[in-house]
Amino acid sequence: MLLRVSLQTLVWLAAMAVPLFLGAGDWRWTQGWAFIVLFGAESALFIGWLIRRDPALLQSRLQPLATEGQPLWDRLFLLGSIAFWFFWLAFMGADAQRWRWSHVPPWLEIIGGLLVVGGFLATMPVFAVNSYAAPSIKLQRERGQHVIDTGPYALVRHPMYAAAIPYLAGIPLMLGSWWGLLGSLTFIVGVSLRAMGEERKLARELPGYADYMARVPWRLVPYLW
Repeated sequence: MLLRVSLQTLVWLAAMAVPLFLGAGDWRWTQGWAFIVLFGAESALFIGWLIRRDPALLQSRLQPLATEGQPLWDRLFLLGSIAFWFFWLAFMGADAQRWRWSHVPPWLEIIGGLLVVGGFLATMPVFAVNSYAAPSIKLQRERGQHVIDTGPYALVRHPMYAAAIPYLAGIPLMLGSWWGLLGSLTFIVGVSLRAMGEERKLARELPGYADYMARVPWRLVPYLW
């Protein structure tokens, strides 16, 4: 499994680097390399932590995005999200480096990097309590999936999506692309809609989830939504 996840990570890093630097038109772009290195370091930390703590969760996150029991709309959402992710990287590279439409001050680029790190670290408490956090939406009956209501799930119903907000906002700032924030907003709206669809499925199929929704009224941000 370690070999498989390492190879997948390297392939994913290379796949991200290609549109990012093609868009930038300069393979020496410092901010672009900083993002790729940071993403790789976070991935290595995540892999090492999960191998020791919850290899079953890591295994589930290595599965294909299109799996049995997954709604068609979620398959389409994931495919569309991946396509938009690569387009977003190419656009931010072009905006910040090739076209130079945006001028983000260095101190704000650093804050963007900190938001990326903070969003990544915020997912670790989620995985610490939820061993069913697979990338695709499906009920994992074979693993005895049940309602998780401890840790960050006691605050909001979708803490992993909540952690994605600073992460997605930090990426364009770190890369120096003001226009990239439009992509961040698009992703945030997308995961918000996905959260509502996920809730409808779980309320129908997972015993106790409707009661959990009544106990924890907030989806992403306490006292806001």
